[in-house]
Amino acid sequence: MAWIKIDKADELDNEESLGFEIEGHKLALHKLDDQFYVSDNICTHQYALLSEGFLEDGCIECPLHQAQFCLKTGKAMSAPATVGIKVYEVRQEDDQVLVCFP
Repeated sequence: MAWIKIDKADELDNEESLGFEIEGHKLALHKLDDQFYVSDNICTHQYALLSEGFLEDGCIECPLHQAQFCLKTGKAMSAPATVGIKVYEVRQEDDQVLVCFP
């Protein structure tokens, strides 16, 4: 596993998400309550970019059918999604945001 710097993380405001790719994997960086989270960017219910969704109460909501996923665990919190998303460990060093990617 390697820690990889996420470019443009400093451009993200609270309650915003940003899509990005690492080695062809679509990921999303989320900022909520001054904390950063990284998850898969594709909803498990139907293809939609979670980075275009809404952040609220510790969850990312899919913009297509409003399925919600916990940012800490990736667990599917509401229908129509029944399968969770993968979440990744994040750390901040000085002004950099890093994700642990296998």
